[in-house]
Amino acid sequence: MEIGKYNTLRVARRVDFGLYLTDADGNEVLLPTRYIPDAAREGDELQVFVYHDNEGRPIATTDRPRATVGEFARMRVRQVAAAGAFLEWGLMKDLLVPFREQKIPMQAGQWHIVYVYLDHITHRVVGSARIDKFLDNTPPRYTRGQAVDLFVTGETELGYKVIINHLHSGLLYRNEVFRPLRTGDRTTGYIKAVREDDKIDVSLYPLGYDKIDGIADRILEALRGNGGALPVHDKSDTDEIRARFGCSKKSFKQAVGALYRRHLITIEPAGLRLVPED
Repeated sequence: MEIGKYNTLRVARRVDFGLYLTDADGNEVLLPTRYIPDAAREGDELQVFVYHDNEGRPIATTDRPRATVGEFARMRVRQVAAAGAFLEWGLMKDLLVPFREQKIPMQAGQWHIVYVYLDHITHRVVGSARIDKFLDNTPPRYTRGQAVDLFVTGETELGYKVIINHLHSGLLYRNEVFRPLRTGDRTTGYIKAVREDDKIDVSLYPLGYDKIDGIADRILEALRGNGGALPVHDKSDTDEIRARFGCSKKSFKQAVGALYRRHLITIEPAGLRLVPED
């Protein structure tokens, strides 16, 4: 049974205050009544998150935290007490960030990027705002075009700082981002390059023609949702194209050209029109 992680456990028995769940090794944990799915029966398997309650006992929940052990998330400070700051992470018990793990003193109401980990001394799940020390500094093994998970941690003059797959830091260049991004956002991205200094450049869009295909799909979806016609074309304002399709004007024109060559749309003075299906 892994503390701070999702576990698939078997219902062993029912008691007045909940269900006892067991893992393959016979370890038990309580799932309190408030979290029991209506259809749960003895012998069923349930996916639950396991952590420690206020008494330090392992407890299971079907609630989903903002992050599990080994992940980063943006969380709001609920209160500051003698032990440190307590952050809202989606569970009844808040996540403790000890004072030693705060980059700057945390205050109630603030939002912070934190890393969730298992303290090897207390064996409890805690958080740290000193996120750099939890990043993997070994040479990354990504391939160009590989799909990855991105977590936005902030902005620079060049663009947006991201954490890749909860492991490595990377950069999204501002001139390649065509939709709003905020600190704390999670999204899918693609590896553009791993440089000689091991720094990683990423993109929000698949590389090469895959990117154009994605934009073309968005254009088709917009046409179908608007009665088969859209008042946009290659002379439309760049900002309008970016707002509608999340891409540059150049990429939009390439996608329109691809759709036209596939005989899926016609290009008219008033805009684009969907070719009726036979």
